[in-house]
Amino acid sequence: MNFDELLKSFVKQPIKLIAPEVGFDQYMPIDLSTTNPDLNQIDLSHSIALSTYIQTVLKTHHKTIAYGGYLERRNIYQRSMHFNAQTSDNERNIHLGVDLWHNENSPVLAAFDGTIHSFKYNTAYGDYGPTVLLEHDILGVQCFTLYGHLSLYSLDQIEIGASVSAGDCIGFLGNSQINGDYPPHLHFQIIKQLNGHFGDYPGVCSTVDLEFYQNNCPDPNLILKL
Repeated sequence: MNFDELLKSFVKQPIKLIAPEVGFDQYMPIDLSTTNPDLNQIDLSHSIALSTYIQTVLKTHHKTIAYGGYLERRNIYQRSMHFNAQTSDNERNIHLGVDLWHNENSPVLAAFDGTIHSFKYNTAYGDYGPTVLLEHDILGVQCFTLYGHLSLYSLDQIEIGASVSAGDCIGFLGNSQINGDYPPHLHFQIIKQLNGHFGDYPGVCSTVDLEFYQNNCPDPNLILKL
């Protein structure tokens, strides 16, 4: 059984990661890829413009939470030297997790039972901001989940090695001033092997590295089932 099949067999019901009071009927997918023509009219260098776009899409469809982004190629990362490279093949612009766009201070929930592996305030422009990594044992297989773009307060409430249960609140969504300059949202990522990373792991990759990261970071929708 490969890891994707393991997750499918382990998770029977959709897992909720933010805002437990919001039903799944209030979720909708959103396209932030390079192929979305609507984004050509938006100044992606500033979080306010992107936030206005996301909120407009949600209001138009009478929904509350927008989600999506796994393996989505995005232009938004061009604004930051954190992702830029000398050639187009080396440019990091392929998103490796799922984003859940919602309100600042919304609770963030642990996906599985586990422990706090590490946490860090990743301060580079366009980076995660406050980030938490959990370590899990899924049917005897070690893996990790990453929760990015949290509030600074979230990091004050946890300690490395502490146990968490699935559904526990492990933090809250941060605002654009501390989350890398994005509208409030959770970046959620499943990681098979951390390869020495601590409080951080790449959430965006280049074309040349896609095969490795796609294998090491399975589609979160295997457990979100959105």
